[in-house]
Amino acid sequence: MEEENIVFKNPQGFFTYRVAAIILKDNNLLMAKHEDYPCYYTVGGKVRVNETSEETIIREVYEETGIEFQVNKLCFIQERFFQVKGQAHHEIVFYYLMKYKSNTHLPYRSFTDQGTKESLHWLPVESLDETDIIPEFFKTKLLININSIEHIVSKE
Repeated sequence: MEEENIVFKNPQGFFTYRVAAIILKDNNLLMAKHEDYPCYYTVGGKVRVNETSEETIIREVYEETGIEFQVNKLCFIQERFFQVKGQAHHEIVFYYLMKYKSNTHLPYRSFTDQGTKESLHWLPVESLDETDIIPEFFKTKLLININSIEHIVSKE
């Protein structure tokens, strides 16, 4: 039996529990982009019932990149509030810094498990402030050394 994602809907809107990966290589950040959306976003996905956030990020990164990673450390916890088509959304997102499972750095496939509409891109960290990305806090937070877990609240 497939586990259910942790997503709730009520008359006020939606709640989602998600995880996202921070994958860095040669001062570039791996991000995904769907051809129907203007912005880049993190590799990751929804946590399932009875699945830890670490199990989820390992599964999601493998599904989307085809490469096995392991968790380096939890860096950010974000409470994100935003609107989509007039509907309120509230997300809790855990952002994990990932590292390769082995010393082999395999090339990434250019498309995710979502098919040819969603592609993977390496973005230079120093140019993120000029790029349309979600989460926006990556534009500044990835330029500094991450020494502890930071809690971020964003109302978009």
